Amino acid sequence: MHPAPLLKDLDPRLNALVMDLIGRVADKWTMTVLEVLAEAGTLRFTRLAEAVPGVSQKMLTQTLRAMQRDGLLLRTVHPVVPPHVDYRLTDLGLSLGEAFCGVWTWAEVHMERVESARTAFDGRG
Repeated sequence: MHPAPLLKDLDPRLNALVMDLIGRVADKWTMTVLEVLAEAGTLRFTRLAEAVPGVSQKMLTQTLRAMQRDGLLLRTVHPVVPPHVDYRLTDLGLSLGEAFCGVWTWAEVHMERVESARTAFDGRG
């Protein structure tokens, strides 16, 4: 694994993009949508809403728009009545999901150590 470059040596645009993407993916709705679409492939808005427990229509719409703006998903409107809209991840979205998969793997490996550390810390009170 390569060491991360020093912040002072980073291109400010790259730094801004990384911070923005971390913030976006750290948002529980984006991460959940990434996961759902990675597993399901293409879904209509209603099916996607059903697969993301607890999300409001407004939050799902905002999340999907932000993801579309970042190039993470494609929104396809089919010319039928009533309108039929599908969402699916782009290659960029799939690769971002794969990159953040490492966090899940790390958490699985280190879950007990983190829980022990938290319990020890909380017990010091």
